[in-house]
Amino acid sequence: MNSSSSSRWRRPLVGVLLIVSLAIVGCATTTSSTGRRQYVGGVSQQELDQLGTKAFAETKQKEKLSQDARQNAYVRCVVNDLVAQLPAQQRAVAWETALFQNDEPNAFALPGGKVGVYTGIFKVAKTQDQLAAVLAHEIGHVVERHHDERITRQMGASGAVSLLGALAGDYGQLASQGGSLLAQTGFLLPGSRAQESEADVVGQRLMAQAGFDPAQAVNLWQNMISAGGERPPQWLSTHPDPSSRIRELQSRAASLEPVYAQARAAGRKPTCG
Repeated sequence: MNSSSSSRWRRPLVGVLLIVSLAIVGCATTTSSTGRRQYVGGVSQQELDQLGTKAFAETKQKEKLSQDARQNAYVRCVVNDLVAQLPAQQRAVAWETALFQNDEPNAFALPGGKVGVYTGIFKVAKTQDQLAAVLAHEIGHVVERHHDERITRQMGASGAVSLLGALAGDYGQLASQGGSLLAQTGFLLPGSRAQESEADVVGQRLMAQAGFDPAQAVNLWQNMISAGGERPPQWLSTHPDPSSRIRELQSRAASLEPVYAQARAAGRKPTCG
């Protein structure tokens, strides 16, 4: 390679490194609602919401959407009741739900107010309160900025370039190269054990505030274990130890009883199904 060619290659590389450096400088530490220290800020909230919206659109293209009107309305009802108890900033988001025809017992929530549910979840979430336990947990990931944490941790050079390219509108090129925005962000991969435990805490509190019985979170996980037999469902296997998790959920359910009672007294009595 001659000197002029080398120079042409170095200039883009310097630009990339500058972008990555600026992104990393923008990161900061903060504290979640449970008191956990977080390292966030790899992308702005607007960019994070944009990534969530694009990832949700990608999922809807890949997965078969359920046409069951009753089940779709049921999911929307539970999500709406939960969202109504979020802080004002999160309530202001135009939340959207999608029900996918898939036997896996799974659900997810993404930045930008996107909630996806697989029909397989109804095999284990047998009541509206149990479905609320699942969805409140997933919404907890969004509220506590877990996706922001994940992207910030992934802000190595290649990851930063891919993400910034997608944000700049080069998503088509990213896809044509065999990439996936879901893969680049890791949005649908399990969170860390700390994040999963935190989503349990936040989600169980949220469901109680919305008038769903927080004790039903325990029943949900018992159903998940029973459904898995010797091999737990994938969604369960990526989370903290089930037995210790159930003990924690039971303990919190008792402490959240006054919150639940107050919500019911205030007229928050969900009737989703």
